[in-house]
Amino acid sequence: MDETLDPGPFGWLFIVGSGVIATVAAVHALLNKRDPAGAFAWVAVCLLFPLAGPLLYFAFGINRIQTRARELRAEELPPVGGEPTDASPVVDPVFAQQARISDAVTGMPLTEGNAVTMYQDGEQAFPAMLAAIEAARERVFLATYIFESDHTGLRFVQALRRAADRGLDVRVLLDGAGEWYSWPRIRRRLRAEGVPVARFLPPRLLPPRLLVNLRNHRKILVIDDETAFVGGMNIGDRQLAQNEHHGAHDAHFRLDGPVARQVESVFLDDWQFTTGRRQDPPARKPHPGGRAMARTIIDGPNEDLDRLTMVLVGAIAAARHRVLVMTPYFLPPRELIAALQAAAIRGVAVEIILPGRNNLPFMHWATRNMLWELVKWGVRVHYQEGRFVHTKLLVVDDHYAQVGSANLDPRSLRLNFELMVEVFDEAFTTRLAGHCQAAMARSRLVTLEELDGRPLPARLRDAICWLFTPYL
Repeated sequence: MDETLDPGPFGWLFIVGSGVIATVAAVHALLNKRDPAGAFAWVAVCLLFPLAGPLLYFAFGINRIQTRARELRAEELPPVGGEPTDASPVVDPVFAQQARISDAVTGMPLTEGNAVTMYQDGEQAFPAMLAAIEAARERVFLATYIFESDHTGLRFVQALRRAADRGLDVRVLLDGAGEWYSWPRIRRRLRAEGVPVARFLPPRLLPPRLLVNLRNHRKILVIDDETAFVGGMNIGDRQLAQNEHHGAHDAHFRLDGPVARQVESVFLDDWQFTTGRRQDPPARKPHPGGRAMARTIIDGPNEDLDRLTMVLVGAIAAARHRVLVMTPYFLPPRELIAALQAAAIRGVAVEIILPGRNNLPFMHWATRNMLWELVKWGVRVHYQEGRFVHTKLLVVDDHYAQVGSANLDPRSLRLNFELMVEVFDEAFTTRLAGHCQAAMARSRLVTLEELDGRPLPARLRDAICWLFTPYL
């Protein structure tokens, strides 16, 4: 053997070690990936690139964890949303089947006696949230994906500090990747002000944890387990529609009543997973706040995977008259595309409302590559003009709605931890439908001719972006 070609003992150790790591990563992808194309792609990457492939897989490809928080809580707390009753809330017969689907899928009871209030843009939402923090009597729990170190962020820091100074149980949960959107990082300011703060799966080098996915995208503010705020808004000036540099339109929602305790339980589960500590506040029987029936729907790359998708498909299948969808990012899975197509074919008015100008252009391009599949079968797609719209909501007929943090894309439906709230209430649904109708009135309709008439370079660009749909 030519000694110049002999890699030596350390070289052989490197070659064999790389091969073992590549094989282990490929086997892990084969056994854990649920999509055949995705599994094949990761197996090929790991085996063809024995060093870089496994590193990419461990950073981007491992998209499942076990939280176990919910099963730990099962024996410790009474049923979420109040004491158990012999009779379930009475739902409109049209949506009785949808209520049963959500019962089975979510594991959360449908609660009565809730009030749901909608706030448009940070100009309305932030004053209401800050006032609720100032009025808190016992505890304030806040979880957010982005918490910026700007004027709005510092207002929240001071409100949280004052609550902590009053002796309240104050906890803030930041996503470990989302916190990097702001500089200097707000975590240091919170700790300097004496506000307890934890980070959800922060990336780190030692010990290595380079997860890019598995992000906590939930936006939760709970006050005294009686009031909760949920929706799509992060904390920062960019959520102010009048911000001349980065302002965007969005919606946030206040929940008063028993469903707030469900939102609190989600926060406590995330807090336990992040800190490893169980710190449950005393439970009280929740007071009714209104007439709406509501429940939380949690979705994430853990035991809750695909729950939201199943509920969405069931809701769209139950539609008789109309389905209204407003979302900033729209790359739905095949089963959801089929549900929307089938609804349109049945004669249901299906309206998809998207931003005409997206803050993530590659998402906009990828979406344009698949819109023809919906437009062809009678789904109407609208592009909102003007500033970027970050609102996420679903309305079905006159009695059912969903609001919360989830977009209709692979990252929200498969890679992020999300929280939605489904509401059975005609008055609230009517208001959301009016919001959607007003948005459509200032939007332009996307036609099949427009999609088919894209020049070849644009179609190639859109198709290439669409190829990366599982990772966007």
